Amino acid sequence: MTDTAGEIALREIRDEDLDVIFDQMRDPVAVRMAAFTADDPDDRAEFDAHMHKLRTRPDINVRAITAGGELVGTLGSFAVGDDTEITYWLDRAWWGRGIATQAVRLHLAAVPVRPIMARAASDNAGSLSVLRKVGFRKIGTEVAYANQRGERIEETVLQLDE
Repeated sequence: MTDTAGEIALREIRDEDLDVIFDQMRDPVAVRMAAFTADDPDDRAEFDAHMHKLRTRPDINVRAITAGGELVGTLGSFAVGDDTEITYWLDRAWWGRGIATQAVRLHLAAVPVRPIMARAASDNAGSLSVLRKVGFRKIGTEVAYANQRGERIEETVLQLDE
C-alpha cells in the first residue's frame, strides 16, 4: 500500500484482480459493517460464480477502483426491478481518505441513469457520508435480515435525482 491515495480511477475488473477482491470482501470488520453480503464470504466458489455474473451480464456495470494504480476496491451499478442501484466496496486499509467518494463521483458521471438508488446499513456512518457527499438523499428506511450480523437491522434507502 502506498502512503497516499494518488489518482483515483475506475477500470474493468481483470482476472488477475480476483484474488485481491476476494480477500478484500472477506475482511471481517468490513463484512460486519456492510452487513448485507455473501452468506459465506470465505466461499471462493460462490465468489467466483458471483464475479462471473457481475462481469458478464450486460445490465450490470462493475469496475475496479484504483488509487495510484493499486486495486483498492470495486464499484458497480445494476438494475433492481425498475430502479438502478449503486454499490461499492473499499479495502478497509483505504477507508477515510476520500477514495470512495471520488470513485462514486466518477461512476455517476459515467452512468447517466437517474434517479439512481443506494442502500447502506443505517449504522454504517462512513458509507452514508460518502453517499450524502455525492448528492444522495435519504428517502426511507427498511428493516431486513443482515446475514453477517445474524439479525434484522435497519437499512437506509437513498436516491440521487440529478
